[in-house]
Amino acid sequence: MAQATQEFGDWPLKRLMTEVCGSGHKSADDLTRAQATEAFERILAGEPDPTTLGAFWLANRWKRNTPEELGAYVDVMCDRVEYAEPDADPVDCGANYDGKGRTAILGVAAGAVAAAAGTPVVVHSGDRVPTQKQDSYKHVLDELGVHTELTPSDSADMVDETGFGFYYQPAFNPAVDDLFDRRDMMGVRSFVNTVETLANPAGASVHLGSFYHLAFAKKVVDTFVESEFHDLDRVLMFQGMEGYDDVRPGYTKVAEWDAAGGDGEGSEGASFDDFEIETADYGMDLEEDDLAVDDVAADSAEITEAVLTGERDGPFADAVAVNAALRIYAGGDAGSIEEGLDAAREVIDDGSARDVLEAMRDF
Repeated sequence: MAQATQEFGDWPLKRLMTEVCGSGHKSADDLTRAQATEAFERILAGEPDPTTLGAFWLANRWKRNTPEELGAYVDVMCDRVEYAEPDADPVDCGANYDGKGRTAILGVAAGAVAAAAGTPVVVHSGDRVPTQKQDSYKHVLDELGVHTELTPSDSADMVDETGFGFYYQPAFNPAVDDLFDRRDMMGVRSFVNTVETLANPAGASVHLGSFYHLAFAKKVVDTFVESEFHDLDRVLMFQGMEGYDDVRPGYTKVAEWDAAGGDGEGSEGASFDDFEIETADYGMDLEEDDLAVDDVAADSAEITEAVLTGERDGPFADAVAVNAALRIYAGGDAGSIEEGLDAAREVIDDGSARDVLEAMRDF
């Protein structure tokens, strides 16, 4: 332990627990950037014993992480990520890696539609990630016959060749993937579940994500600002079904951050706004129950193919179109959600979206 302390600094996790963050959710102190950096470096090196690590993760959950802490955790992770940037600048879609269990995953179809409309899209996930270990992007793509266990450089080539790219966590973020067993034993989410979605393996300038409450969207934006690694131009987040990046039918809150020509570090030019959308305003009569499925991966794949080939309309087609519209809008290729919807419907109708799916399969 003495050698580990000398190697990492003065803040082993046990000391952080007793002197900083372990006294409960009301009385605990926040970590400094230096303390948070050292803590995650120790965790990724496998230094803490399992009991101390679990206690530290739980203490962070109780007290709630600050953007400064999360920014430090993100930067430690990003130092270990294998980045592969395509020539295109895609929209980075960072859905919760632990997946969905009740409703269809629409992001593959929406991403293909957006790609067909000229907005490249990147999605990334692991495989049955704790704590839910449910279906995610990988499993839908597997069902569609798209190769998913790609090297990061192959993923970047996939973006440039098809407009849609999938990055596989064990390949681009092995340090976090190595935490699988310890995360699984925790039984509840930790800050790792948040920061892994912010890896941005394609080095995109736009991030699209989801939230349950608007305050979380603001925290994610502030985390990107606190990060010394990331330098984003734009973040778009919305209330997603099951916490995923599939927009809820009906009323949805959308949060939008724009660096607005600033330096991405909290400059006066940056802006954070929120607005509301109603799917009924777009002529869509759908509710969340309309998007429920029995087998998330298999049914989502079937729905994806049917919508992209023009063989299915109704609630699922409407939901794919509005999710594609948000991606097109996030990428700056439409000035409004309505313009994005028009572009999405056009490429479904003319077969361009189907062609993207075929290109993904052929890659």
